[in-house]
Amino acid sequence: MAFFLIKGTFHVKGYSPDGDSIRFRARNPDNWKKLSGPAVELNARGHAQLRIEAIDALETHYQGYHQPMKLAKAACRHLLSYLGIDELIWDERQSRVIKARDGTEGCILARSTEAYRRPVAFVFADGIEQRDGSEVLLDESMLKRSLNYSLISRGLAYPTYYNGLFSDLRLPLTRAMARARSEGRGVWPYDLTTKGFSVPCMDPLTEDVVILPKLFRRLVDYMGEGGMMNGFRDHLSARCEPLVRISQVHFTRLDAVVDVKGDRVRLTEPPENLIFLDKVFCKKS
Repeated sequence: MAFFLIKGTFHVKGYSPDGDSIRFRARNPDNWKKLSGPAVELNARGHAQLRIEAIDALETHYQGYHQPMKLAKAACRHLLSYLGIDELIWDERQSRVIKARDGTEGCILARSTEAYRRPVAFVFADGIEQRDGSEVLLDESMLKRSLNYSLISRGLAYPTYYNGLFSDLRLPLTRAMARARSEGRGVWPYDLTTKGFSVPCMDPLTEDVVILPKLFRRLVDYMGEGGMMNGFRDHLSARCEPLVRISQVHFTRLDAVVDVKGDRVRLTEPPENLIFLDKVFCKKS
């Protein structure tokens, strides 16, 4: 699968990085124009917020809520360590970096942006020899050097696939996830995504319940400061998030793979069996 190689530097000072969130400054900003989709959104420092392909790490901050922090922070620490960013000083709330030795060199491989104008990227700390801006074939051996693979293989992120990712990259990530799960790494000994969990209020989700972050975000969007779970599937249906069940090659929606009984919620399919689609694919199943 071919991607554009964009070399540059990684940055956290003044930002709120977590396990799958980092800012990147391209050495040559013209390379952003090579990506398909909406134009990359750059701030005044020329930094782009990346969407790191195929992974979803536990939330350290989402609309004022977080997931269990021990595992969420472990993913963030691994991201920073992988990129060689150290000497961090956080603000009093431990939510924003006020000082760091960042600007570390690295590169990304990207083909496109997404709806929020973020480059969808595979992230690399070490250099890739090819010319900046050139097309590079990302194979399994190179994939295994990426931050994406590193987080998945350690159980520090869930696989979360979208329709732009081909199977020759998705399958090695799924195999790495399966090994991490069988070895009890990271989130997997605690994961309740498909087993089910009770949501009497938001507190269990922030302190104890380890689930797919996408599902956590949808619960936060719905519940906010509280309420009943009986309208959650209707809420998801109204959002219309189309997906494919990989094993059945079946087009459906997120609400169709979420089960709600009373205040108990579960995903009826494991995350690695789902490919989320752009909303243009949305249709009633």
